[in-house]
Amino acid sequence: MVGWVPVGYRCPMQTNNPVLSRYEKADAPGFAYDEGRSAYTQASGQAPTATPTAPSTPSTATPDASGTPPTSTDAEFQAVTAGGGVRVTLNDVVVKSAIMFGLVVLFAFIGWNVITAAPGLMFPIFIVAIVLGFANALKKNVSPVLMMVFAVAEGLMLGGISNFYNSIAVSNGWDSGIVIQAVVATMTTFGVMLTLYLTGIIKVTKRFTQVLMVAAVSYIVLALASFVAAIFGVGGGWGFYGVGGLGIIICLAGVGIAAFFLVLDFEAIKQGVAMGLPERESWRMSFGLLVTLVWIYLEFLRLFAILSGRD
Repeated sequence: MVGWVPVGYRCPMQTNNPVLSRYEKADAPGFAYDEGRSAYTQASGQAPTATPTAPSTPSTATPDASGTPPTSTDAEFQAVTAGGGVRVTLNDVVVKSAIMFGLVVLFAFIGWNVITAAPGLMFPIFIVAIVLGFANALKKNVSPVLMMVFAVAEGLMLGGISNFYNSIAVSNGWDSGIVIQAVVATMTTFGVMLTLYLTGIIKVTKRFTQVLMVAAVSYIVLALASFVAAIFGVGGGWGFYGVGGLGIIICLAGVGIAAFFLVLDFEAIKQGVAMGLPERESWRMSFGLLVTLVWIYLEFLRLFAILSGRD
């Protein structure tokens, strides 16, 4: 997700989130406000000025705490970004998240049946989902259509993978439904991490972010090595994940790392709203949240499928 932030904004606060760090840079102090004020006044038919000044016409509005009556332009500008668009709000993120998650769930049901009927489609769908994921993460300008197409591909992929792991669990005699268990475990993890974040028990610091990034990269390298090992039959085809207690520890580590990434998503959303990012960035925030939750779900799904073979 690093590097998606468009250039041209000045962050009014310090951030340890690598996704938002580029917002701290600007050409000069007050850049964001000046640019936004200029864009707003031009759109409203007023002549823009280099530095915002109070209007010469007396205002009848109620004075603020400093005794200075606010102008209508200042009041309306509170909802305008540096680029002249509407600022993102938490409600925007919630709505976009609901849209994307709804698409994922809907097409997961379709993918479950399609992959069963045509298993050969699994690999192409997987590749398409990965490519769209990177395209959305690295794209400078947010494309809502591309985001929704990704959600569709992600849903189809999840449906096929879920069916695959469920078949393994059923063949091992585990009939309790690992898909439902993985969904419940994912939602529980989301609730726990959100509570820990909101209560301040977990704080996003620079060191926290650095350690988490190192852990994630290390886990990805280990997962790739496990995939290669699985090709040669290590762990009964599970790679390192199927090697006794070590495999369970690795699975739990994956769940833990993915869970802590939720905290980075929460912080990114919080800081993005505080910075007054454009409303379209709510799609990107929802995308990051979706990717992390899918990661957690897949980790739980694999863990339960492996455990089903140990009963």
